[in-house]
Amino acid sequence: MSRRYYIFLKDVLLLALTAFGGPQAHISMMFKLLVEKRRYLTEQELIELNALCQILPGPTSTQTITAIGFQIGGPNLAYLTLLVWLLPASSFMAAAALGISYLQENNISLQFLRFIQPMAVGFVAYAAYAISSKVVHTKLAVSIMVVSGVLAYFFQSPWVYPLLLIAGGAITALRFKQHPQEKDKQLNIQWSNFILYVGVLVTAAVVGATTSSLPVRLFENFYRNGSMVFGGGQVLIPLMFTEFVSFKKYMTAEEFLSGFAIVQALPGPVFSFCAFIGSLAMREHGVWGQLLGSFVASVGIFLPGTFLIFFVIRFWDGLKKYRVVRASLEGISAVSSGMVVAAAVMLYHPIDNTPQNFGIVVATFCLLLFTRIPPPILILTGFLLGFIF
Repeated sequence: MSRRYYIFLKDVLLLALTAFGGPQAHISMMFKLLVEKRRYLTEQELIELNALCQILPGPTSTQTITAIGFQIGGPNLAYLTLLVWLLPASSFMAAAALGISYLQENNISLQFLRFIQPMAVGFVAYAAYAISSKVVHTKLAVSIMVVSGVLAYFFQSPWVYPLLLIAGGAITALRFKQHPQEKDKQLNIQWSNFILYVGVLVTAAVVGATTSSLPVRLFENFYRNGSMVFGGGQVLIPLMFTEFVSFKKYMTAEEFLSGFAIVQALPGPVFSFCAFIGSLAMREHGVWGQLLGSFVASVGIFLPGTFLIFFVIRFWDGLKKYRVVRASLEGISAVSSGMVVAAAVMLYHPIDNTPQNFGIVVATFCLLLFTRIPPPILILTGFLLGFIF
């Protein structure tokens, strides 16, 4: 491997250890380090790659940095890029799950987490506001957001979310004539990665159903969820909560909120939260079972987006010229916003509805909206207050 590739992976590790704040902040840091300082690619190339990743299911910033690795050194460097990027945060979240399991097994109170649970709801509420303010600009989009939010709240089934995303994209795709037409739309599609993507999904579903193996079923669950998440880690929350808390009851709502709050204090991808969920889902199988749960959850959630970016990046220049593709993004984004709004309401229900908890939710939202206090500082403050009081 060339020296340039080593330097690039070192830069990726630096981002994995310092990139706080979610996809928007991650992209800003990528501009500074990878474009302005290192000049691995141009500003326009990074903007277009990020736009491509936003229309694909999966973790946006993870797909973007993986796509950069692909452009620089092909598939091998891309896979190494993915590994270096996700490993620090995923390892920490796996360790956090082991720590919580240890405390519970030894009857040690988790009351020190009581402040960060309503704070987590405040983070989701702010994410709903931030996402909707960026992507919902028309009356139709507002209507789609409201309807999808109501449906997501009242029909908490893992199968409702992909149907809502498809429906939202289809509705706005009908308005494709409002977008300017572009010529030269020839597509040269190589299907190998898409076939691999579908093959893994079908195989995991069949093997999981026939063997009833929990690790295989967990892999299929996360792989499927990773195939339907548009818009980054915050949109992941309603899917995860519905499937693993409400539907399968692998963990309590309080544990879920605690894990989500912890991941807000970490750099790197928000999708590393899945390592926490996978670990707690396997807690009855001991430490090694929990580590296996973290591993299959992490691989499952990140793999589909990787396959899809490898598939689409080869013909992206032609695909983005189709008006139907551009038009459908409005509906998909509006549905994603509605789902995050519903998640904020759903996540508040398990918390005691006291003036203190409601006040913490509102205070967290306002601090994120009106100040520039970094999220990790807010979460660490919540931990500190929990220990003191």
